[in-house]
Amino acid sequence: MLVHQILKSKGDQGVVTVKPGTSVSDAAKILAEKRIGTVVVSSTGTSLEGILSERDIVRELGARGASCMSDKVDDYMTTTLVTCTQSDDAVQVLEKMTEGRFRHMPVMDGDTMVGLITLGDAVKARLSELAMEKQALEGMIMGH
Repeated sequence: MLVHQILKSKGDQGVVTVKPGTSVSDAAKILAEKRIGTVVVSSTGTSLEGILSERDIVRELGARGASCMSDKVDDYMTTTLVTCTQSDDAVQVLEKMTEGRFRHMPVMDGDTMVGLITLGDAVKARLSELAMEKQALEGMIMGH
């Protein structure tokens, strides 16, 4: 399954973004309210400056305590990002995420972010493919 098919199946939820300079506390509130694991840091909503995950926040909380909550997302966001395109395959995305040990991958069209794929999205797509392959093989075996 291709990334554009995964995005289509997710519907038009959009990518949750925060602007550079947003406090970690405000970003954490958004993560909690939306029940998501990451926010993309973007000046425009389609640019890609970084990603801040709940893991980034927890790591800093453990190291420094609650004082980090008044810092800016810019201080803790990941800026060296692995991205994909809409024409990438779910298996490629899974491999990149597994190798890099991350759970969220921005989908880019040139310099414009058009979506966000999660590890769960990619696993769900792959399981769907495997189920269809299984049904096709069973049909061939049964003579259908």
